[in-house]
This record gives sequence, C-alpha cells and structure tokens, in this order.
Amino acid sequence: MHCSGDAWSPGPFGPDARKGATVSAHRRVLAVAHHVTAATRLADVLPLLESDRRVVVAYTAAPASIFTRGLEDYLRGLGGVVLPWREAAASRFDLAVAASQGMLDGLHAPVMTLPHGSGPGKLLGRFHGFGPPAARPVAGLARERLVVGGRVVPSSLVLAHERHLAVLERDCPEALPVAFVGGDPCLDRLFASLPYRDLYRRALGAGPDTRLVFLSSTWNDDSLFGSRPDLLYRVAAELPREDHQVVAALHPHIWSWYGRRQVTAWHTDCLRLGVRLLPPEDGWRAALVAADRVIGDHGSVTSYAAALGVPVLLGAFPEDSVAPGSHAARLGAVAPRLDWDAPLAPQLDDAAHAFGPSVHEAFHRDLTSRPGEAALLIRREMYRLMRLPDRSSPPDVAPVPLPRPIPDTRLRAA
Repeated sequence: MHCSGDAWSPGPFGPDARKGATVSAHRRVLAVAHHVTAATRLADVLPLLESDRRVVVAYTAAPASIFTRGLEDYLRGLGGVVLPWREAAASRFDLAVAASQGMLDGLHAPVMTLPHGSGPGKLLGRFHGFGPPAARPVAGLARERLVVGGRVVPSSLVLAHERHLAVLERDCPEALPVAFVGGDPCLDRLFASLPYRDLYRRALGAGPDTRLVFLSSTWNDDSLFGSRPDLLYRVAAELPREDHQVVAALHPHIWSWYGRRQVTAWHTDCLRLGVRLLPPEDGWRAALVAADRVIGDHGSVTSYAAALGVPVLLGAFPEDSVAPGSHAARLGAVAPRLDWDAPLAPQLDDAAHAFGPSVHEAFHRDLTSRPGEAALLIRREMYRLMRLPDRSSPPDVAPVPLPRPIPDTRLRAA
C-alpha cells in the first residue's frame, strides 16, 4: 500500500481537537477515498457540506485497494486536512462518506456510500486462483462488500436509479432498508457544463470547424487501451490534424498501477502528433462536453457520453464483463462497433446514424431517475445522517473545471 499509517495529524479531529480550535463545529465529517477514481466522485458531493460553518471535513485514504498510488498526493492537493488512516479509524465522526467499499466497517460513524461511476453496469472481476469459477455479482452491489460480520456496513447506500433497487434486492436484500435513490451528481454536473462547451473546446485546441474525437478507456486487459495499447497513436496518425483534434482519457487505475511517468512516456509519440492526453485527476468530463464523437468501451465514460448527446463508437466491448440488463449492456446493443481494419473517418461520420435525440434521452433516463436533483437529495440525506437541520438555500450544481492536458515535454523544455 502507498498510504501512510502511523503518523498522527493535529487538527480539529481526535482527542486534541479542542486545543487549537477557533471555530466550534457542530458536526465532523470524514471523506474516505479508496483510490483516485473514488476521490474525484467525493469532490462532487463534499462541497455540498464544506461551506457550512457548522461542519468541518477531513479526508483520508483507506488502504483497501491495490490502486492507492497517487491517492494521498491527490487528497493533499485538494487543500483539506488529510488524516492518516489509523487516526481516522480511531476517531469518532458524525458522518463518513465514501465512493467505494472496503474497511468501512471499522469506522466510528454512520457511513454513506455512493457509486464512483455511472452505476452498476459491470460484473465484479473474477480473481485468479485454482478453484472452479463461480457466478459474479454486479460490481458496486456485491453482498460480500456491503455486509461484514453479519451487519450491513452503510447507513445509507446511494443509488442513481430506481431500477438499481431490483438488482440490490437480488444480490444483497439485507441492504434494501438503507438504499436511497439520490440520482447521479456527476451526470448533473455534466449537463450543467453544457453552456461552457466552447470554452472547453478552446482549452483542448479545437476550433469551431474541428471535429473533437475523445478516446476513453477503462482499466483491465479487456478495456480499450488494454486490448489496443497503440490506440492513441493509431487514431492520431490516421485522422487529419487540420480538421480533427484527438483527446484521450485513461482510467485513473492505469495511472496508479504504472505511474504517471511511465504512462506519459508510453504516449510521447502521441503528444507529438497533437493528442491532448488528460491527467487521471480530472479533465475527462470537460472533454466529454466538448466532444463531437467518443470512441470507448464498457466503462462509465462511454455511457455518460451517450446520455449527454455524443455519438459513441465501441472500440472494445467485452460482453462477459457487462452486467446483463444494465445500461452498459443496452449501450452495447445500440452503439456501433469500430472496425479497426477499416478507415476511421467514415466510421466517425456514420456513428451519428445510430443515435438521435430520442436515443440520447433514453440513455439519460437510463442513468438517473432523479435528473438534476442529485445535489439537493444527497445533501439532504447527509444532513439527516448527521442529525443536523439542512440549509434552506438550494445547493449549486457547479460546472466542471477547464481541462488541463498533460504538456508535451519538448515544448516545456524549449
């Protein structure tokens, strides 16, 4: 693991919380991040609390994932108080918020969990070993993650859609009493960002007559990047630079596993061809708003693209990793498959024929049954768990920040 564990951080938490206090906070909240992917989703919901002077928030990295490299640096970059896991697990809080599962049963707080993607669309990965294979549950709602020691871990389990209740009832019925349909805060922020599309496009080097092609890959060897490591170079080399801008986002787990230096080095030739490679922390959402076409796989970003109104081509789509009947499975039934042996540009042209306003709207309805309401509903639920009256003013749904692509080191050296 790459998370520190033994240091004790002074501040408004723990037994010495009153020694340096200037503001007497009524409630203490712990944001628990398992990896960078989950941490970025927490950044969608924690601002709903942080501006309240009755509340003080700390962050911690739970050493429950193999993808923790870079996590503490990301958390410290947010500018908040970051507690070592040992201190966080030994202290009492009025609420803990997490966007993944693992080690939450050891916390002294009511726990709210929410998805870190577009909802349950994948099957839990099958471990390597010598025993026979078994059926795989839907990732995010697996009983072995939600129930520990005979008790349901979350006090509130946020779901984006009413439809997910049926999946939960099948896979972990014990958690139904704490299930809460609160919508999708990430999707709501994407729609709130649409008025800034031209700003995002300029930040990514796309002019008004440029087709912005966004490449998105989830992680694992059946992902788009896993199946085609030369993906970025292939697309950038084939599409004319005078009227195409290629932008790419790789799943944060890829960056965590191999390291930023290695992933960037693998794509030096792509940067020289004008590809805008986005860092793992953020930028993909702005690129999605800016995109004219998306080439993706079974990851969440591709489903968000379809809901946002962007035509999608599937460069990889492992059917056996997708949950039957899910939004990801429905995308696989609608979106055209990319033929890597045929020219790319005509396929990008034709992708729009598979989509239209009614199809995109159907995908939007597929991802959330509370469109535009996630911030209000999730904030209300957090205050309920804290036993604190909610504020009367409605929460802001902030547009996503401008993208900051990784620079070409040749230009920086010059």
